[in-house]
Amino acid sequence: MADVKAPRKLSLFDVTNLVIGAIIGADIYVASSFGAGYLGPLSLVVWVIAGLIAIVIALCFAQCATILPKVGGPYAYAKAAWGPFAGFIVGWSLWLAEWLSLAVFPVAFTRYLSFFIPLDPISDALIKVAFIAFLAITNIIGVRAAGRINDALTILKLAPLVFFVLAGITWIFLNPGNAASNFSPFAPFGLSGFGSALVLIFWAYAGFEISTIPAEEVDKPSKTIPEAVTTGILVVTAFYLTTNVVLFGVRNYTLLASDKAPLAAASNSIFSSNATLAIIGGLIIGVGALISVAGSDESGMIGTSRLGYALAADGLFPRLFARVHLKYRTPYISIIIQSVTALIFALVAPYIGGLSVLISVSVIFLAIAYMATCASLFWLHREKPAAIGWNRKLRYILPLIGIIFSAYLITQCTPIQLALGLTLLLVGVPMYIKYSPKKELTEAKKLFLSEQNIFRRIYRQEHVFLANALHHIRSWIRRLMGRQTENQSPNNA
Repeated sequence: MADVKAPRKLSLFDVTNLVIGAIIGADIYVASSFGAGYLGPLSLVVWVIAGLIAIVIALCFAQCATILPKVGGPYAYAKAAWGPFAGFIVGWSLWLAEWLSLAVFPVAFTRYLSFFIPLDPISDALIKVAFIAFLAITNIIGVRAAGRINDALTILKLAPLVFFVLAGITWIFLNPGNAASNFSPFAPFGLSGFGSALVLIFWAYAGFEISTIPAEEVDKPSKTIPEAVTTGILVVTAFYLTTNVVLFGVRNYTLLASDKAPLAAASNSIFSSNATLAIIGGLIIGVGALISVAGSDESGMIGTSRLGYALAADGLFPRLFARVHLKYRTPYISIIIQSVTALIFALVAPYIGGLSVLISVSVIFLAIAYMATCASLFWLHREKPAAIGWNRKLRYILPLIGIIFSAYLITQCTPIQLALGLTLLLVGVPMYIKYSPKKELTEAKKLFLSEQNIFRRIYRQEHVFLANALHHIRSWIRRLMGRQTENQSPNNA
């Protein structure tokens, strides 16, 4: 990718696009059937509730970005409010959440691949190894090329979902009786699994915190950021909800709960009257899922390595996390460490509860970071009241609601998941004692926080998945309107 120059002030559309691009990835392929086993069709309501929770917490992030416009997100806010140790715990929690997400996608990849090719435990493990190794090498030696490939494949990631929704709506329209029966009973298990379903579904909304960039880069930030956050997450919620309504409409929840590749299986159901079309439909969705899962892990891998790099640059992680390859200028040691450890978790995942355990523990760490961010607002409001520019009634209500939501997510995890999360969190304490307070690696920090690298990250985030499609639609409309204006100008009269 060419060097990215500082753009104009980011507009409402730009920031909305960043929110959408930060959230939507391969999560919809992974999380789409989680709620079926806990709540049946009632899980559709949970997708809406999870979106509302994401809006509240994201607005708290937006407030923090307005008051304290620093790169670093929750880590920077907690450090400013309560000192280096609090900042470290929050940064460590975020790193663990993103690291566990890296382990999710190899598992999801083999699940979708097994829809086409039966995999025994050995071949499953070998494919996970190859999957992680390929992405690690790509991130170390070819991250720029990987970014261009990801841009080129964006339409291939989105097209299968559009195909699935359109085909599913057509099927529902032609088979209203069958579709209605799939939604009945709407709440077969009552509300007993509500909390567990919410934790797993909320994971699909994670990522909005990445979109909260320094407020000085945004035009009219106090107005633009909250509007963009709300609009962006509402668009994502509508996208998720539409996909899942179609999913439940064409496939009964009892089958959906056990599907390893839910969207591909549902596509087969849509075209079940024609064996050839069923194979083609499943193939389109399955290949789209494989591409999306690989692309999401590629983006997540470099994002996690950057977070470890930033913590090392502040003297809170071992120095080797900030070591940059002389030729490729990537944090290669960080990438190798996180890849190997994530691979270990991906390999043992089937023996500790599968995807649900990895995702639930990841949500625990995300909730810790979210709770800290919401709580830091009370300190920020007191220290910098002039920088707020927000509705006074929401100044304390939103953070309080955000704290309650975050705490609720944590309490809905099982004792085993909580114990695993606590163990991993405590592993970071000796690391902090050994490496902090140490002198900051000023050169590494300068490189990570340079204007060029900040805008490169913004550029990458604005060109992924659904956000990329919206970006190109707007460009097309502008070109069309420009031509019309040119044709109507007096010179052409």
